[in-house]
Amino acid sequence: MKRFTRIAKSIILVWGGISLLGVIVFAGFIAYQFSFGNRARTDVATSRDVRFVLNWCSLGAERIEKVLHSYQSSRSLTGDHLDAYAIKITHVDISELTLNTGDIERRWYRGDKLPQTINSAVDYVSGYLGWNQISWFPKENELRSEKIYVYPWSIYYHGVRPTAAQLIFIRPSDKMVFYISGKS
Repeated sequence: MKRFTRIAKSIILVWGGISLLGVIVFAGFIAYQFSFGNRARTDVATSRDVRFVLNWCSLGAERIEKVLHSYQSSRSLTGDHLDAYAIKITHVDISELTLNTGDIERRWYRGDKLPQTINSAVDYVSGYLGWNQISWFPKENELRSEKIYVYPWSIYYHGVRPTAAQLIFIRPSDKMVFYISGKS
């Protein structure tokens, strides 16, 4: 009986230690979420921070001249967020954007000639365009014009409606690249 009591006591102590560790980790996570670690950041992104945008669409990060605007919202527990960047680049040629590589998933689309999936993603991100934090981002009518090209990086659907999208827009006339990532 004494041996059983000692084993039970050891098991309870171990379980208590694991539970205490879990409570400390959970409390630290909550403190991070609602305090210093999870704040929106405006106009602090550097060329190094946004180079992935030009690399994803195969234009190359060496074209980055300057990050004119940036906004990164805080993250919710489920990952809901809004990130947006305005990037000035050194050069772009229309032929780079209209080159059809045959890869239907990874290519540029003119804003006034979007396939349905990308059109629904532009609808989705347009819901963010009223935010004051990204007042510098092109408005929906411009995103859907012949002046803008769209590169879809990712679009997540719940049923038939997007719930997250990462899109890259380029306005060749003034060599501006706009990136938006939203999840709700």
